[in-house]
Amino acid sequence: MTANTLDALLKWGIGELNKQEILNASLDAWYLMEYVFGISRVDFLLTRDEQLGCDSEAKILQYETLITRRGGGCPVQYLMGYTEFMGLTFEVNEHVLIPRQDTEILVETALDFMKPEYRVLDMCTGSGCIILSLAVHGHLESGTGADISPDALAVAGNNRERHHLYQIDLIQSDLFENISGRYDMIVSNPPYIPSGEIDKLMREVKDHEPRLALDGSVDGLMFYRRIAEQAGDYLVPGGMLMMEIGCDQADDITVLLNRAGFKDIHVKKDLAGLDRVIYAVK
Repeated sequence: MTANTLDALLKWGIGELNKQEILNASLDAWYLMEYVFGISRVDFLLTRDEQLGCDSEAKILQYETLITRRGGGCPVQYLMGYTEFMGLTFEVNEHVLIPRQDTEILVETALDFMKPEYRVLDMCTGSGCIILSLAVHGHLESGTGADISPDALAVAGNNRERHHLYQIDLIQSDLFENISGRYDMIVSNPPYIPSGEIDKLMREVKDHEPRLALDGSVDGLMFYRRIAEQAGDYLVPGGMLMMEIGCDQADDITVLLNRAGFKDIHVKKDLAGLDRVIYAVK
C-alpha cells in the first residue's frame, strides 16, 4: 500500500490486523507505529495529517512488514524485541517466553518475604525477568538465574547488562544439575502446560513461543515433581520455595510439596481470582 500520512498508515495497519482477526488490533498497530517512527501519542496527533516525505519510505516499508508479520501471528513483543515487566524493560525474542502480568504476582509475593541479603535462585529463568526484577525492586545483593537453554541465557545476559545487575549469576543447568550451595529462596516459573494442550493455545503462543518453556509433559507437572524432590537440598533451613502454577494445579502440587517434606504451604490468587502462585517452607 502507499500511505502519504501517519494517520492513513495507522488506519491501514489496523485494518490489516482486523482482517486477520488479531485481538487488540488498534493497540498493536499503534505499538508498531510508535516503535518504527519513534513517536509519542502527542507527536502523532500533531503530525498525523502531514505528508510523509521520501525520507520516510524505509520506515513505511518496515511498518508494513511488521504489520504483515503481526497479522501472521508473531507477537508484537517479538517484533519490537522488548516488553515491559514490573515497570522495567526486558529484551525478548523467540528463545524466551514473553513475561506476563500473571508472573508479576510471583515477583510481588517473593518481594513480600525476601531481604536484600538473601541468596535467591531463579530456576527456568528464561529472559531473566524474575530474578532481575527481584534484584531491582528487592535490592538483592546476590542471586542466580538458571536455564537449560543457552539461547535463553544469552537473552538474560543482555537484560542483566541493560540493568547493570552484575551481582546476578547466570548458569546453564538442567534444573539443579549444575547448581551448588544453598539459597534462602528458590523461585520458578517452570513449563506447566500439558503436552496435549499446547496445540490448543492461541497461535501467538503455540506457533511462536518456545515449546521448551511451555511443555510440562503429559500432565503438566513434570517440572514441579523434579523441583519439589530436589529443591530441599539447595535451601537453607527455613528457606522458601515459590512457584508460578497453572490455575488448576494447586491441589496436585500441594501433594508433591507435602511428600517432599515442605510445610506451611500457601496458594496465592491472581487478579482474576485464579490460583497463580504456591509457596512453602523447607
